[in-house]
Amino acid sequence: MRRVVVPVVLFGLLVLSGLQLAPIYNGTLLPLLVTIAAAASVLISVAVRRLPAYTAAPASVLGLAVMVFVTVRVSAQAGQVSGAVPQVAREALANSIPRLLTALIPIEPQPDTVLLPVIATWLAGLAAAEAGVRYHRVLLSYSAPTALFGAALYLVGPDTTAARATTWTPMAYAALAILGLIASARPDLGGDTLTGRQRRTLGLRVGGGAAAGLAVIVLLSQLLGPTVAEQGNDTPVDPRNYVTPPQLDALDENPLVRLSGWNLNKDQHLFDAVVTPGPGAQQEPVIRLAVLNDYDGVTWRIGSVYRNAGRVLGRSDGEGPEVTQTITIDGLDGRLLPGIATPERVDGVRVAYDADTGTIALADPLRRGLQYTVTSRQKPRPDDQELFVAEVPAPEEAGRFLALPGKVPDSIAQLGSHLGEGVSNPYQRAFAIQQWLEEHYKLVADAPSGHSYPNVEHFLFGNKQLGGQKGTSEQFTAAFAVLARLAGLPTRVAVGFQTHKGSAEIKGADAVAWPEVEFKGFGWVAFDPLPKSDTVQRPVEDDFKPKAPPSNPPPPSVPPPSDVTSVPASHSAGASTAPIEASADSRVLFGGTAGAVLLLLIAYFVAIPLLVARRRRQRFSTGPPSVRIDAAWNEVLVGLRQAGRPAPAHLTAGEIARYAASAAEPRAHAPGRALRPSVPPVDELATLVNAVAFAGAGGAGEPQAVRATTQATAYVDDLRARRPWWRRLLWTFDPRPLRWHRRR
Repeated sequence: MRRVVVPVVLFGLLVLSGLQLAPIYNGTLLPLLVTIAAAASVLISVAVRRLPAYTAAPASVLGLAVMVFVTVRVSAQAGQVSGAVPQVAREALANSIPRLLTALIPIEPQPDTVLLPVIATWLAGLAAAEAGVRYHRVLLSYSAPTALFGAALYLVGPDTTAARATTWTPMAYAALAILGLIASARPDLGGDTLTGRQRRTLGLRVGGGAAAGLAVIVLLSQLLGPTVAEQGNDTPVDPRNYVTPPQLDALDENPLVRLSGWNLNKDQHLFDAVVTPGPGAQQEPVIRLAVLNDYDGVTWRIGSVYRNAGRVLGRSDGEGPEVTQTITIDGLDGRLLPGIATPERVDGVRVAYDADTGTIALADPLRRGLQYTVTSRQKPRPDDQELFVAEVPAPEEAGRFLALPGKVPDSIAQLGSHLGEGVSNPYQRAFAIQQWLEEHYKLVADAPSGHSYPNVEHFLFGNKQLGGQKGTSEQFTAAFAVLARLAGLPTRVAVGFQTHKGSAEIKGADAVAWPEVEFKGFGWVAFDPLPKSDTVQRPVEDDFKPKAPPSNPPPPSVPPPSDVTSVPASHSAGASTAPIEASADSRVLFGGTAGAVLLLLIAYFVAIPLLVARRRRQRFSTGPPSVRIDAAWNEVLVGLRQAGRPAPAHLTAGEIARYAASAAEPRAHAPGRALRPSVPPVDELATLVNAVAFAGAGGAGEPQAVRATTQATAYVDDLRARRPWWRRLLWTFDPRPLRWHRRR
């Protein structure tokens, strides 16, 4: 029963660790690969359990190499990753930890996101099977699967969807672990080898130990129970917070400044977009390039947290009609990828994605001819009647989208107060700002770029002869955002391109910006402050005049480029040209992990020889002579097992002594090499063992014990010296003598 149940239980524990990770991965490829790795690693250890222990590691490593090849090949095909398998495997091994900690959930199964879990499962299976199947230490064998299960829980972090999907796995893990312990239990407390008194004493000890353990558990539950119960309501630590996500170049952080350049070069071909709207979708949707969240009084910035993603961009709620876009890049540069909001899937390229804003970024600069497909869910705009009664998030919830650092010019603040007079609800305040900008300002394509406080003030109140009261969508949107934030409306800015029915070409003239306001229950709602074609511009002075005259017209924050292509994002001053990659924090984490593994290996190679030597000294120097003679004989038996020549179980002590003499010589003698002197005999030791076994403690004295330990030490040292150099090396660091017991 034990031979069957224990491997099955270990396999189940490893599979449960993989299932714990499954909800944060897209599809079923990861749990399938983990299941195969768990089964193969355990089966290999089961198959070689009767062979010497040193054969398990080479056999398992060979199997692991095959598993790595299969994993890389299959996941590369599934994730559309090109390249030779060795090259992809090297890159995956080097980037596994940073990729796992910066990847978007659900994680796309690709070589660099699945290889580490598969290898960890294999190694845990090897360690567990060796401890549980070969050495029958079932409880110890649970250590590696439990560590793997804990690592899976830590990687999942605070993801509530994964937590709800895997609430059953800890209970199943505990049930399997109990089953393995029950199947491996040995109820015989000594059988016929113990007297009745000894059995009663042993029973009392076991019962006393169980009672003491129960008392400790009850005490700990009383002391630590309330604290542990309180932790159940806390949000788990997210390991992704310890890694700085990929960052963009400065120009890509603020694409709003590029609008004036695109509008001036209105015929520049930026890209082609073949839009296939689903039933109920807008026929001429706006393709979004970026969402800018943060404003410092000088410039707007995206400020997004990008996560490396595969083809699937987050979990879909299925709301809104589906829209598919096939986009082919031409003159558009930078690293931001255009796509209709809200994107759910990207095919053809590997991207980084910010789930909060829906902004997509490419690892490398855009290149002419790049083609990819975006599948989006186009959420319909809420009805005006619904928005009329909607509220906005509280300031403590939306502080980022209300921030106006520095001092807002008095004239802008006075206009904001003027527009808010007599307006009660948030939607009316936003609509009043939109209507004011529509009716009082002129849309032009040649206005200089800029959206700082002085630029916005000049746009709102500047002299028309000096370029005031007119601008591109950049100024209209920036003015709306500042006035809306003054009115307590959480606002952000979006940049994108208008599509045209019947044409796939997107040109510079199609570039546009617009503001968005957040409403409770509806999310972000777009507003259009641009004047309509039939709008008659009304003078600002007729409806509002600030108490303090505005300052002289400011110089543009960013001079409008005469040619957009002359300022590519990938070659802009101060901009990094390196692909988006994990930061130094990821490398520190990876180096720390490697350092910890190295320290553990050093500790192992130092501790094992010291522990084995200490065990020998302790057994040879403590106890009565009979016990020390028994320990000396056990040392000989252990030495034979380490030499790969274990004594057969049916031999007597005298026969084992003769076997030990023959087993010491190598099985094949190399021609031309001198024969070594005969091995130190252990016949006298065998005689002493028989005397102790049949005559009890009175069969030997102190001189005999000293002679026995000396003879055992001489024999084992000579036996080790006759082995090849590599066997002697393995002998030095072999931990098995610490677990072997005397063969009866």
